[in-house]
Amino acid sequence: MATVVSPVASTASRPSAGGRLLSDTGTSMLRVLLNYRHSPGLLAASLGVPVIMVVVFGYVFGSAMQVPGGGDYREFLMPGLFAMVATNGIMPTMVGAARDVGRGVTDRLRSMPVSRTGLLLGQNLADLLVSLVVLALLALVGLAAGWRARHGVGDALEAFALLLLFRFVMTWVGTLLGLAVGKEEAAAQLSVVVFPLAMVTNAYVPTGGMPGWLRVIADWNPISSVVEASRELFGNPAAPGTAWPMQHAVLATLLWSAVLLVLCGPLAVRKFATHGR
Repeated sequence: MATVVSPVASTASRPSAGGRLLSDTGTSMLRVLLNYRHSPGLLAASLGVPVIMVVVFGYVFGSAMQVPGGGDYREFLMPGLFAMVATNGIMPTMVGAARDVGRGVTDRLRSMPVSRTGLLLGQNLADLLVSLVVLALLALVGLAAGWRARHGVGDALEAFALLLLFRFVMTWVGTLLGLAVGKEEAAAQLSVVVFPLAMVTNAYVPTGGMPGWLRVIADWNPISSVVEASRELFGNPAAPGTAWPMQHAVLATLLWSAVLLVLCGPLAVRKFATHGR
């Protein structure tokens, strides 16, 4: 006697869209975290550059630096280095996305019945967990160098939350760029563009000494908003200037993050889903 499969039962046996999203997000996160587990040098490299910057800028150049209005330069510097960790989310995700495209991993994933959003979201959430570790370790280095969060635990947690939000946004920017480039070598070369973008900010020096045209660019750079918001919340020395993003740094950071995420997130998912078509 033939067995009749109820269409209702067949439909119920398939996971819902939300369940598949959660499952694929978790699987994608695990894939990235296992990569870090088997390659601890990646985590060491992520932390190494900011630590070197603490030494070079804080102790080598710091003796010649003066913060407008007074204050310790290393306390002025640390929020800038935290923001650099957040900004650097562009590079590994961009290179990783381009590598997956070049090696055919993206095509294999697209051929599977998986959530495109879940795959990318999982990768970026895994990066966020790693970034949390890097920020915590960098904060310990900063404490050893004399940096302090002077506005209490609540404001400090808010500052770290803003930094992690910006890192999350930068991973989506990097994912979109990597998928668009499609070649690991080209993505690695393109990553050098991040360096001048990070330098034309208030992260290392106040923008007041810059030429007028360059100061406008620096003050309206989203990274400068993150840096200034962190300084405000940590209670560290600052030289905000008169530009609107510097006077409303927390709000500006949230607005920049929202705009970039709304633009780059859906575009990255669409590019992933339609790659090669």
